[in-house]
Amino acid sequence: MLRLVNVSKSFGEVKSLQNVNFEVWPGEVVGLLGDNGAGKSTLVKIITGYHQPDAGGEIYFHGRRVENLSVPAARKLGVETVYQEKALADKQSLWRNIFMGRELAGKFGFLDVRRMRRETEELMTSKMGFTSKAVTTDTPVRTLSGGERQGVAITRALYFQAQLIILDEPTMALSLSETRKVLEFVISIPKAGKSAIFIDHNIFHVYPVVDRIVVLDRGRIAGEFTKAEVTLDELIDRLYHVAKTGVLR
Repeated sequence: MLRLVNVSKSFGEVKSLQNVNFEVWPGEVVGLLGDNGAGKSTLVKIITGYHQPDAGGEIYFHGRRVENLSVPAARKLGVETVYQEKALADKQSLWRNIFMGRELAGKFGFLDVRRMRRETEELMTSKMGFTSKAVTTDTPVRTLSGGERQGVAITRALYFQAQLIILDEPTMALSLSETRKVLEFVISIPKAGKSAIFIDHNIFHVYPVVDRIVVLDRGRIAGEFTKAEVTLDELIDRLYHVAKTGVLR
């Protein structure tokens, strides 16, 4: 689905990424791990079209090379990003958040509010797991828990046929029960035939739900392996070794 070849990015004398080779296969969840300053955010901004790679770097989607990738172009290719809780408009209703920026309109160009409410109501029961009548399509997002908000953001991405969903530390500041709900949403992504990149500092959240793990350190790929190749204890040991030496053993 996605392949980066020899991607580098420098900001003045700071080399944020150096010759990174990275790929995501259809129906795969890739865990991207690394300390602060490892280059994770820069890598995501290149994939989403916010930054352009330095000369020599190549980006491929579905086997085709993409030149001068922009944010709108990345969205057309099916790339969506789910950030921390700030991804939603707290004071707006549930249905407005689902369709924000991509509102449905009738044949005369007027907003089709009835259809957007109807679609949201169906998503609430089939995807988001809202069964209580206390939560309706007009419920303000600020009244939802952190895990429920992330579920709304992930459901929105799936509704608009995202092919690659980037999860940027979606469990930060969530309770244990809310984190569990978000991880259940992550598991649902490949079941829907989509792919995901799961970025997080907490390996205890990443490890159970990913297929493959990529470790980024100081702008370089320190190593990668399938989950079947390493236990959680081995992963902790290897990441500790990376922090000390910059090499994944």
